[in-house]
Amino acid sequence: MIAAFRRRYLDLLGSIYIYNEHRGYTSIDRILEAARRHAPDDAAFIAAVEKHRADERKHYAMFKRWFELQGKMPLAIDRTCGHIDRFVEIMFRRRIDALDTDRMMEDDRLFERLCRVISLTERRGMQQVDIMLNHPIVRRDKVLMRIFRIIEQDEPSHWAPYDEWLRMRGRREAKWWERAIDGLIHSELIFLKLPILFFNPWLRRRTDWADTDDPAEAPASPIAAAT
Repeated sequence: MIAAFRRRYLDLLGSIYIYNEHRGYTSIDRILEAARRHAPDDAAFIAAVEKHRADERKHYAMFKRWFELQGKMPLAIDRTCGHIDRFVEIMFRRRIDALDTDRMMEDDRLFERLCRVISLTERRGMQQVDIMLNHPIVRRDKVLMRIFRIIEQDEPSHWAPYDEWLRMRGRREAKWWERAIDGLIHSELIFLKLPILFFNPWLRRRTDWADTDDPAEAPASPIAAAT
């Protein structure tokens, strides 16, 4: 019984993480495309976002390898468990795929809001990594622990370009109500959605990998570091 509980918990944990990592780097791709079109001279910002994107891709690949080593696919988690999905939907009243990133790069007020959303999401991610590294169930899985240690090293740089963009333009930091929305989204996942998914006997596994239709690219690096 305990072993089954542990397997189910780790299955859900890995499935939520791999969804969010894939959603992360594919969404950043759209920001990068718009930034290269509308702000090609902002080399420092573009380079920092490229690094963020590369890390998200690497993290996705590591979780993918973790599932492959077990010989199974992730559970079919959707956008309802995506932190950035929910945050964007609340702040912009539209799904993340419907965001007009070109318009955002042209309108500083919109991009300012997006920068705060991304920064808060990444900071939330760092808090969760700290929790995972001390979680008794996670600590029993050596591969997962290696993955989270790598994420722990990468994560602090992820909110930096967005905070710097705000600072350089004299824009405000997140206010209490934006932080409250971030906290609400997290609590909704932990105390409502996760228990429902845990006890849902009809929750299926994916039949393909999320990156199956991604554009061809160089293999994300050092997956072997997590195995």
